[in-house]
Amino acid sequence: MKSFVIKLLALFTLFAFTSAFASAEAPVEKVSSHQEETYKSQPFIKMIGGFLESTGIAVFINPDPDEVNIHGDKISNFNKSWGRIIMILITFLLFYLAIAKGFEPLLLLPIAFGGFLVNIPVADMAGPHGFLGVIYNMGLANEFFPIVIFMGVGAMTDFGPLLSNPKTALLGGAAQFGIFGTLVGAVALSQYTDIFDFTLKQASAISIIGGADGPTSIFIASRLAPELLGAIAVASYSYMAMVPIIQPPIMKLLTTDKERRMRMTTLRHVSRLEKLVFPILVLVLAILVLPESTPLIGAFMFGNFLKESGVVERLNDTLQNSLINITTIFLGLGVGSKLAADQFLIPETMAILALGIVAFSVGTAAGVLMAKFMNLFPGHKINPLIGSAGVSAVPMAARVSNKVGMEYDRTNMLLMHAMGPNVAGVIGSAVAAGVMISIFK
Repeated sequence: MKSFVIKLLALFTLFAFTSAFASAEAPVEKVSSHQEETYKSQPFIKMIGGFLESTGIAVFINPDPDEVNIHGDKISNFNKSWGRIIMILITFLLFYLAIAKGFEPLLLLPIAFGGFLVNIPVADMAGPHGFLGVIYNMGLANEFFPIVIFMGVGAMTDFGPLLSNPKTALLGGAAQFGIFGTLVGAVALSQYTDIFDFTLKQASAISIIGGADGPTSIFIASRLAPELLGAIAVASYSYMAMVPIIQPPIMKLLTTDKERRMRMTTLRHVSRLEKLVFPILVLVLAILVLPESTPLIGAFMFGNFLKESGVVERLNDTLQNSLINITTIFLGLGVGSKLAADQFLIPETMAILALGIVAFSVGTAAGVLMAKFMNLFPGHKINPLIGSAGVSAVPMAARVSNKVGMEYDRTNMLLMHAMGPNVAGVIGSAVAAGVMISIFK
């Protein structure tokens, strides 16, 4: 037993010495997962110079020749310097109109501030991982924000004026003439000029600007012409905000002093059952006749149905206030992200803006002229001023109709009468968008 223990100890000793010798002959190199970083010290003056070169002033003066936009295309030297300065000045003008003049600040302020942010050099605010880029991809590129906005607008809409005087729906339909006028104009620019080359899908998406309906414009652009979504969204929301500037001169030009003072009969009472049945009926017709319009009309009627049901006040309050306010902030910033100089100061965007202003003016004029035409027939007369409310800018267009009317008669309240064609215009623009998508998709 003693000899066995001695032999075992000798064996272990021999094994230990063999292992040690092998280790000495072939050392094992340890691989560290930590990547050592070295820092090279620089003179203080050079560090200060590097910092100054990274400032916005230096970038404006000496732009990076290799700078690219969010699409990977190189940006021209003009857009990297003077273009950005011009766009920043434009956003300051929008700030002035929103704050000093009160032109739809809920829309104009977020859009303008987003435009201000996106034109800051180096920051890359509109990039895939930038603040504005994340917002844009989160809800504009996928049609989410427009649908949520339509739910909120539906919850704030009262179809009573339209139901009490159904013929005002014709005014909303007439105002959509601007949409089809824009379609023709966009196609004509492509056919008869060498500068523009809009496809039928692009022309269809551009045409919705004529209805001054921002959510619908975003919806159809994301379906038919996503490459023009930014310019179309900016144009639509800009004209929605500019309703108090654009519409009054057209309204006054096409009406007489007597027509502006015209009083309309008191609206009849609309029962709760009528208000409950109407959104369901409109939605059923949309599903049967024009399924492509269902996302917008469905969201619109869902919001209105919650309101008229009277049993979900918490949901109705959320749609009218918190949800639509939050969405408006994000939507405005997302739209403003497309006010970058390299995307805005180009011929295509300028053409879209020009077509938009013409189409919006035509839509306003068509609504006013339709009201004058309807007054040629027997029945209750319509103040032609409310015809301008047929465009989809709700409730801005209705407020403008009322304001212009009160300039000539302070006791003549046209707001509720104007809401009839105004909400009809919202439905009309959604239907027009559905028609475009059905034909050109």
